[in-house]
Amino acid sequence: MRHLMHSLSAQKIYLYILGLVVPWFAYRWYKDSRRVSNKEDKYVYITGCDTGFGNLLARHLDKQGFNVIACCYTKKGEDELKENASDRLVTFHLDVTDSKSVSETAALIKTLVGQKGLWAVVNNAGVALPSGPTDWLTIDDYKDMIAVNLCGVIDVTLSVLPLIKKAKGRVVNVASVCGRVTPFGGPYCISKYGVESFNDGLRLNMAPFGVKVACIEPGFFKTNVTDVVGMQNNLRKLWDRLPQDVKDDYGPAFLNDSLEMLTQRLTMLSDSNLMKVVSCMEHAISAVHPRTRYSAGLDAKIFWLPVSYMPTCISDMLLRRNSPTIKPQVSAR
Repeated sequence: MRHLMHSLSAQKIYLYILGLVVPWFAYRWYKDSRRVSNKEDKYVYITGCDTGFGNLLARHLDKQGFNVIACCYTKKGEDELKENASDRLVTFHLDVTDSKSVSETAALIKTLVGQKGLWAVVNNAGVALPSGPTDWLTIDDYKDMIAVNLCGVIDVTLSVLPLIKKAKGRVVNVASVCGRVTPFGGPYCISKYGVESFNDGLRLNMAPFGVKVACIEPGFFKTNVTDVVGMQNNLRKLWDRLPQDVKDDYGPAFLNDSLEMLTQRLTMLSDSNLMKVVSCMEHAISAVHPRTRYSAGLDAKIFWLPVSYMPTCISDMLLRRNSPTIKPQVSAR
């Protein structure tokens, strides 16, 4: 009898939990599914549209009816994008590291959008090289990447923020899982941590104006940023310019082991379905209730995000286990 009562009590608890969870998921689905109206009246400004996420997002939003302002770094990128989009999409040349280029683009956008304002800006432009062990790099390596990945994001956002406020629109910043976890040395993770911080401050500051700010945190995807050959060439170039004493510290096998592990990890982790990220971007732009953060990719959800919440001693252990097997052979000096 006691066993029967215990069993019935357990069933009631399960049913109670189920009764809470199912409505919550239904509500979240309904909330996520609602989209803004009048897309044909809304302008979206996207940086880094030559290839990858930015290029795919520009074409995706164009098909949905948004007025897309796609900015590319190269003339080739502009021409190829125009060939694969409607006449509604416009392209501009933009160098996010050049404040003059940023301000000139903002002036063109102001003329284009008129009194409607700018519905959204997507700060997507970014680079990932050079990357490597910290003592393989120079201060100029840090400055050059931060100029694109962080200062470029800030400059572009500030240049059109009045237009965003007028439309009570959106700012969408593309960070990375490397803005939560630092699995390797160099400026890339630093720049993405900076984007996360800028995003958080901006979100709080803009809330009273009805502006929504979202952060996209992709895992590893097959784009130019994670191109295996480019990454390998980067490591070789960094190694070749090192002074001999630093090479001696690491030992002759370290470079080859690093190249081999780099190839294995990128091949294993990189996802070829870029729409997983673009769908997050699209939701941040067109949803009535966008989320504040989007973790895009299976590796982001099941590995990088959990690792970011772990104690440092545990996360360090996991990350070091995935570092080159040859330990630095520090010479006595």
